[in-house]
Amino acid sequence: MSFLFSNKNEFIITIEVVPPKGNDAGPLLEKLQSLAGLNFHAFSTASNPVAKPRMSAMVFAHLIQKATGRRSILHFTIRDHNRLGLQSELWGAKALGIDTIIAVTGDPSAAHAEEKTSTVGDLNVYDLISLGRDSGLVTGAVLDFRPEVNGLDYEAGRLEKKVEAGCRFIVTQPVYDEITAQNIHRATKHLNVPVVMGILPLLSYKHAVFLHDKVAGIAVPEHLRKEMETAQDPITAGINQARQMLALAKSLFSGACVMPPFDRFDILKEILV
Repeated sequence: MSFLFSNKNEFIITIEVVPPKGNDAGPLLEKLQSLAGLNFHAFSTASNPVAKPRMSAMVFAHLIQKATGRRSILHFTIRDHNRLGLQSELWGAKALGIDTIIAVTGDPSAAHAEEKTSTVGDLNVYDLISLGRDSGLVTGAVLDFRPEVNGLDYEAGRLEKKVEAGCRFIVTQPVYDEITAQNIHRATKHLNVPVVMGILPLLSYKHAVFLHDKVAGIAVPEHLRKEMETAQDPITAGINQARQMLALAKSLFSGACVMPPFDRFDILKEILV
């Protein structure tokens, strides 16, 4: 396979997938196989998001590639493995035909979780990017622009270090308005690597409020929350907003990563048109 962004004129669309809880991959793989006719290039497989256990992301990424014939980008986190384990996993991914990864710090383990889990943190994310590069993998990174603290400029500085470490593309946290998208474009265009804009469709007013109030790194503008609150059909409103964000991404960035919440892959046929 060639590098996803080898053609600079092609807009790349990926779909984020959270592996199933438990050992049965069948039902979720069937949902992903049903997307065969849609216009996208790859899946993006998350690794234990929000620090909750899921099936091995590497195993599931491999199963996705076998079941769908599409590339699966694999998320790697420094939270769950030490240096020894990460190196083994990176080589294993390469052996399974996974050629592209995203290096992330990982959501912190919950301090008051019922089953307490330690964060490893043997490496930092820059080390992981270099390790991925040296293992023969195309390695990307995440931009968490931290809207809750106006942290874009600071995080853009961290991106410079990630590019120096070997990062070859960037995926942003979900974006919900044009001003934020333009600010990200301004802050990242000097890096000369492809930037993929995150798009997380909203399903309801409650969903919008939860993301805004409870999920670090996501800001849903007040006007959009009000639109979701008053919408007669919130799901349709969320789909339309996601389509607007996709059009915006096409005007500013090299790609988009669509993140269907709660395995609602059925809405993608109305977004990826």
